[in-house]
Amino acid sequence: MSKTISKSAVAKPTFKSNGHAGPNTAKTARLPVMKTYKIYIGGKFPRTESGRYYQPSGADGKPLANVCRSSRKDVREAVVAARKAFGDWGNRSAFNRGQVLYRIGEMLEGRSAQFVHELKLHGVSHAAAEAEVATAIDRWIYYAGWCDKYQAVFSSVNPVNTSHFNFSVLEPTGVAGMLAPKDSGLLGLISLIAPVIAGGSTCVAVASESMPLPAVTFTEVLATSDLPGGVVNLLTGLRSELLKPLVTHMDVNAVLCAEPSAEERRLLDTEAAANMKRVVVPKVKNWATAEGQSPYFILDTQEVKTTWHPIERGQGGGGGY
Repeated sequence: MSKTISKSAVAKPTFKSNGHAGPNTAKTARLPVMKTYKIYIGGKFPRTESGRYYQPSGADGKPLANVCRSSRKDVREAVVAARKAFGDWGNRSAFNRGQVLYRIGEMLEGRSAQFVHELKLHGVSHAAAEAEVATAIDRWIYYAGWCDKYQAVFSSVNPVNTSHFNFSVLEPTGVAGMLAPKDSGLLGLISLIAPVIAGGSTCVAVASESMPLPAVTFTEVLATSDLPGGVVNLLTGLRSELLKPLVTHMDVNAVLCAEPSAEERRLLDTEAAANMKRVVVPKVKNWATAEGQSPYFILDTQEVKTTWHPIERGQGGGGGY
């Protein structure tokens, strides 16, 4: 007679890495597949040309991801993309820019849970992460609403002592480089980018060195929105390596640097003088408060153009131009 063997009596073989059965061993912890976050240039996601990366640490001290360590060449390519996009973006109607920005705000709202998760990975508490994401979305919508209004508020008709109309209007300055706040993964970055592109300029932004994950996810939102490629370009890496090539680039018209150290401020003031580059250091202590948003921030990357137009005299006086 055959004997029945119970399931518990059957030893389950384990398998070696070569696929052959081996003796039973204790279960080992699985190594996670660490995500590699790329940079964002011209609407695409290339890897840094240097091939280098760094690993920011989470709240537990463990590495979170492989983040590109951008180089001088990446800065040059990002500036080329921003300059190429400036012609179209700067000439669009203010109403259309507002539509594009509002659409981005809608998409940020749809991915808010992901931003909260990534901020928590960087050590931000759940409540603080939710508050930062909500404020970032509201701030983006705030500047979307200002796109077609700031010109009416800040331009003017100037009184002159001749038979002319004299108009002062605002125009975008061009390509702006910017360094995000060090301890704000999302809100600080958005607070710098939104007023620049709302006014028609394009930008090359350097994400927070210690909190880059929400910044790269933000560019994934931009890439799938209506924003043309090149309007916003994002680099990750070491702030000490990217500040100088950004401020010395002759095709960058303005540099916005949040929370510069004394050494960084000296570098900004010295190198920007080479081509009379505008340097803006936001005087904001807390980006989460009302001081972190203002229509005057749009003016930081605007130029004033004044136009004179002759006035025709009365009909009976033989008037003409």
